[in-house]
Amino acid sequence: MARAQKNSGSQSSLRQANSERLLDAIRQFGSITQVEIAQATGLSPATVSGIVKDLLAAGIVETRHTIRSGRRAQMVTLAHKTGLLVGLHVTERSLRVAVADSRFEFLERRVLPLPDDHRHDTTLDRAAVMVAELVDGLGSGLTEVLGIGIGVPAPVDPATGAISVAGILRGWEGIPLGEVLGRRLGVPVTVDNDANLGALGEVRFGAGRGISNLLYIRASHGVGSGVIVEGAIHHGHRGLAGEIGHALVDPQGPICRCGSRGCLITVCGSHALVDSLRQSHGPLTLADVLTYAEQGDPGCQQVVMDAGAAIGLVAANAAVAVGPSVVLMGGELAAAGDLLMAPIEEAMRRRVPVSQAPAVEVRANQLGEDAELYGALAVAADLSPATGNAPEVSL
Repeated sequence: MARAQKNSGSQSSLRQANSERLLDAIRQFGSITQVEIAQATGLSPATVSGIVKDLLAAGIVETRHTIRSGRRAQMVTLAHKTGLLVGLHVTERSLRVAVADSRFEFLERRVLPLPDDHRHDTTLDRAAVMVAELVDGLGSGLTEVLGIGIGVPAPVDPATGAISVAGILRGWEGIPLGEVLGRRLGVPVTVDNDANLGALGEVRFGAGRGISNLLYIRASHGVGSGVIVEGAIHHGHRGLAGEIGHALVDPQGPICRCGSRGCLITVCGSHALVDSLRQSHGPLTLADVLTYAEQGDPGCQQVVMDAGAAIGLVAANAAVAVGPSVVLMGGELAAAGDLLMAPIEEAMRRRVPVSQAPAVEVRANQLGEDAELYGALAVAADLSPATGNAPEVSL
């Protein structure tokens, strides 16, 4: 009798553990088929099917039919819960805000242009107003917001939530951004580098799904990267991992905002690209450069290809150090397509050890400019017990 009770308890614990593994997979990817759950968790299809059936009966998950690879499949998501998630992406020239439900479906979004060298206090004030307005427009209140994630274009110290290097985002360094906005709105807030959040967004919801080791490069007004090691963001000391925009590419180059000379950003940041065309084309924006390059303008095509070669050189060296299986390109510059990607791929082929097999794959990101917002929503969800912990399930 005692043995039977012991076996029953062990079986129950195993089923509970399997349920938590399954829920972790759903929570990580937001929406996933039963076949993909089996692949992600290592559970058998029959076990996955049985657990999903029980979770569905308990109101913990929802299912719907979909088509994958021409076949019918069962898509599984977490059941809708009361509560909202907010993602913010602060760039050098804009503030982007998205409000989503607990299934990471966007409900409201807004983009606000910002001036060069915008101040942290003014920008955070605007962010607070925008969040409150968007939430109110949904007929909800700030008490229903489970968490807020913010991405900024600078390294963030995980221990303090503050930008850790002076000069990169002038006037923002050392400010506990999450605490400031959190006090203003009365909501828990977490802050990270925007490229880190772009990497996380792609791993959970985009082209990086199922990839454990990945390098995500965000090339826009600046250049940065997010490093995923064994499925998690690698921050490094004071959040400095992935700061490829400040890797040395020209020892005699111009002084960078960080104080060093010849950083990658001084070669292929937006200011460098448009300045190199000023004499031949007059004043341009980065969007203009990309448009003219797409239309066949040889000068604009050349600066984009040169930027790709410089990024590829640094990315290849980073790949040797961290060993990703995939390099994803994101940010505004990624819209240039093969003009940018081909030089990066060539640099990867030439500089990553030929003994590495299979070769590192270079891809465009899937989520576009929303990658960082999805990553911000993901870290916002991790703040909340309502979305961050697996519920107890009686099976």
